[in-house]
Parts: sequence; C-alpha cells; structure tokens
Amino acid sequence: MAQYELLLPKMGESVAEATIIKWAKQPGDMIEADDTILEIATDKVDSEVPSPVAGKLIKQLFKEDEIARVGEIIAIIETEGISDSPQVREEIGEMVVSAAQDIPGTDQLTATADTEIKRSVSDRFYSPLVKNIASQENLSNEELDAIPGTGTEGRLTKDDLLSYIQSKTGGTGSVIANPAAAKIIAGSGAEIPPVKPTVVHQGSSSSISGGDEIIEMDRMRKLIAEHMVMSVQTSPHVTSFVEADVTNMVMWREKVKRNFEKRENEKITFTPLFVEAVAKAIKDFPMVNVSVNGTQIIKKKDINIGMAAALPSGNLIVPVIKNADQFNLVGLTKSVNDLAGRARNAKLKPDETQNGTFTLTNVGSFGNIMGTPIINQPQVAILAVGAIKKKPAVLETEFGDVIAIRHMMFLSLSYDHRVVDGALGGSFVRRVADYLENWDVNREI
Repeated sequence: MAQYELLLPKMGESVAEATIIKWAKQPGDMIEADDTILEIATDKVDSEVPSPVAGKLIKQLFKEDEIARVGEIIAIIETEGISDSPQVREEIGEMVVSAAQDIPGTDQLTATADTEIKRSVSDRFYSPLVKNIASQENLSNEELDAIPGTGTEGRLTKDDLLSYIQSKTGGTGSVIANPAAAKIIAGSGAEIPPVKPTVVHQGSSSSISGGDEIIEMDRMRKLIAEHMVMSVQTSPHVTSFVEADVTNMVMWREKVKRNFEKRENEKITFTPLFVEAVAKAIKDFPMVNVSVNGTQIIKKKDINIGMAAALPSGNLIVPVIKNADQFNLVGLTKSVNDLAGRARNAKLKPDETQNGTFTLTNVGSFGNIMGTPIINQPQVAILAVGAIKKKPAVLETEFGDVIAIRHMMFLSLSYDHRVVDGALGGSFVRRVADYLENWDVNREI
C-alpha cells in the first residue's frame, strides 16, 4: 500500500487560496478515480475537487470553513500501485512550485521549500488574504498577534482584521481605508480602482413579528452584496437607453435554428448574437473597454465579455468569454452554451469568472423590457438587453410612412461617469443597436 497526497489544485492564474466548504468523502470511505472529494469556494465561484486516484481516504488535513492555499496537501489517500518514491515526491513538489509561481503576487510572499502554512513569529495561523491586508495596512506581526480572532481555534479572519482597522480609524461602520487593501478584499487583482476611505453604516434594525422568517445570507449572497455596494460607492452610475428594431435578427434565427442544431448539436439563442454585436461595438469604441486605477485609465487589449447568469439558488454568477471578438458565431454559440450550462451545474472553474472587461446581462429572460444594471467592478460599463416584443412601429418607405408589426427591444447601458461621458456611452449603445438592426437575413453560418 502507498499513500497519495492530494494537493489543492491550481484554479486559475489569479486564485491563490480557497475555503473548504464541504467534505464529500470522510476518512475510511473508498474512492474511485474522479470521485468528488470535497467542495471548495473562492471569492468568485464554488468548485468540486475530484480524486485523481482510486483508494481509501485516510486523513483530512483541513476542516470545513478553513482556508487552504494552492499546492497545499489537503488530504491523504491510501492507494495501491502508486509510487511514493522520492522522485515522485520531487516531481509533485516541482509542480506545486510551478503552480505557485504562476499566481500574481506570490513574489511578495516568503518562499519556502515545503508546503507548510505561513505563520508569524508567534506560530499563529494567518491566511494569505489576512497577511496581504495587514501588509498593505503596515501592521506589524506583534500588532497582528494581539488582535482577537473569531475563526476556528482563534484564527484571525478577514472580518476581524477589518473591524480592527475600523477601530483604529475611529469609524462606526465597515471601513476600507487603504486603496491597495481594497483591491485584495474585492478579490479581483490589480484592476480594482482605488477608492477614498468609505464608511458603510449599518441600517436601523427592522422590527420582526412572530410570523416573519429570518434567512441568513449564504456565502455567495454576502459576496454579491458586498460587491454591489462597493460598485455603487466607487462609480457614479449613468444609464442610457435605445430601442432597437431586431426583426431581421429574429427572422434569421428562426430560419437557421433547426439546421444549426442538427449540424452543430447546439441550440442557438439570442445571447451569442448580442455578444457578437457588443464585441464589434467595443472595437469601434475601445474606451468603453477600460478600467480605472486612481487617475489612470487602463485601456484593455483583450475583449473579455462576461454574461450574467442566474443560478438555481437565486444567486448570480458572471462567466467570461475570453477574447470574444476572435470567435465566429458558431464558436460564440458553443462557448455561451458551455459556460451557461456549467454555471447552472456549479462546474465552472474560478478562472472562468475572472478578467472580464465588459458585462452583458439579459433581463429579457425574466420578461423585463429594460433594466438599470450595476457595473461589475472593475469594469466601467454593463449592457442590459430587454425582452423582444412585437409592437406596431412606423417604417419609412419610398412610398411614404407605414405602420407595421415589428420585433422591438430595449438596450440599456449603465456606465461609470468618471471616465465614460454621455456622448461615448450613448454612441456605444446606439452602435450595438445598429449591428442588431442591420442583421443580414441571408447570412450563412
């Protein structure tokens, strides 16, 4: 018999750690290759960790709700026929080091030859997130050691540290005083724009009657709530609206959808058509594809379009189509369907929800004709597409104006008025509408 050390796998270039949500297998359980061992969560998405080997789980090295870093040993599996030789262990170590070197920011951490958890002089456990925030706030190890922790076995959590920072600033709410720390807390890397110190005051308590039900927010809902509040506090939101006649696009899809599904084994929805139009419009107006860092505007080279997707739990997730402008319509359709399907089944990889430069949300899927979406930071714009409705419309012809039944829809673009003015925002959403309205009904696919 041999023992296999299961490592927390690399989950994307900008993901350095994950929280253990639930162990699907317990010590003593037999495991087949590819069986799910545990569920983990990053600040972006929940994932399952499968076993690469068959055997028996003999030890869990992390408890639920504890944080593990990429490359750390999280479980021991007893196997047959798997070598535990020094050469194999050396190869595993090299893979761990290689994975760690790919994670932005790890050059700021103290390098070690093994996978021991980083600890302070007092041997107290601190997660990489806590250590990074402390570093940005210039807190010494001695000061960090003196802060009471509410986590498992007295572990210092992010909330404990933020509360301590708040008390130092004399605030009465949740304070993020350091712009660099705000980047780390938001979990989106160096693209998060620094903001001025912000105080979030707790609202007055609501009265609760005997028949009311109290529902505690789950982890994802808490993250969404924090992200939405941060976005509104960061960006002055403005929304521009355009009504588009998409009759040609609707007729074209109706004509090709059956042959397309038969040929490609994929259903073609309106979403890839919207994504294509947005990608084209971004090329025409690249200053919509930017982020803000203080007084700097970062113009993005890649066009990575996120598409907001509702989960069965009622929460929201935004998988990202990387380099969307480089796909043809068949490729966009397959990418949209793949990401949407895996989002609904909690199969997305953390990296597939990151590095978006623009977001599209389809409020029409809920029967809404328009919406005023909140910007997905650190982006500066988000487009909502409404329901397509048949309506009477005035058409100009060579014989005069006529009234006809047309397929109409509203597009609404929310944008960051710090860097996107009304002329740019209005022109961009108008250009998206133009691409949809001028759809070629004879287009081959």
